[in-house]
Amino acid sequence: MSFPVASVAVSNSLMFGSYSNALLYINGTKCKDWKNPPKYYHVYLAGSFAGLVQVYFTAPVDLIKVRLQNQTESFKQLKPDIVQARYRGPFHCAVCIFKEEGIRGLYRGTNALIVRDVPTLGLYFLAYEVICKWMTRDGEIPDSWTMLFAGGCAGTIGWAAANPMDVIKSRLQMDGMQGVQYRGILDCICTSIKQEGLRVLCKGLTANSLRAFPVNAVTFLSYEKLLENFR
Repeated sequence: MSFPVASVAVSNSLMFGSYSNALLYINGTKCKDWKNPPKYYHVYLAGSFAGLVQVYFTAPVDLIKVRLQNQTESFKQLKPDIVQARYRGPFHCAVCIFKEEGIRGLYRGTNALIVRDVPTLGLYFLAYEVICKWMTRDGEIPDSWTMLFAGGCAGTIGWAAANPMDVIKSRLQMDGMQGVQYRGILDCICTSIKQEGLRVLCKGLTANSLRAFPVNAVTFLSYEKLLENFR
């Protein structure tokens, strides 16, 4: 848990910073203006760009998080009196992966992460803007409760869309600990569905959705209020 917590500020900064600057560049403006909202396809393009930018920072962090969260085989296989985890922490995990698999090992599953984040972050930001506009009168600025609700809904929608590829991404990231099992994204998808059925793509959806609403509600409200105060 320590590694993603320590890095979440940087990853969110990259994501929201890339989105804001891309949207301002596309629209040719210097700051966000609620009275003249951007076109929806501009929002989607800027969000997709943000997804691509932040992937290259979040990929190693996410890989280490997944490896540590799924560290169970070493405990099952070793004798109770000499149980020792394979990874002693996030930095030890990173060093081990680098030694065993090289720099490419730290970016295992990155293609699946790109497929997950680029379209879904576009949808994420688009959902927020659409809901804010739907709940606000023309020419008015959304209030805090609107931002909270729209942010929560955007997070839930985004994760619902991302969940199938998130399952595949996590399996590719775990691949390599006990030998390579999948030849790529398509092979992982086909193998997983063949073994467990289509329901495998919905694994973790409930937990992700329950987490996404409050987290993204607060995230968007904080983002909007900080931008407003800085201006």
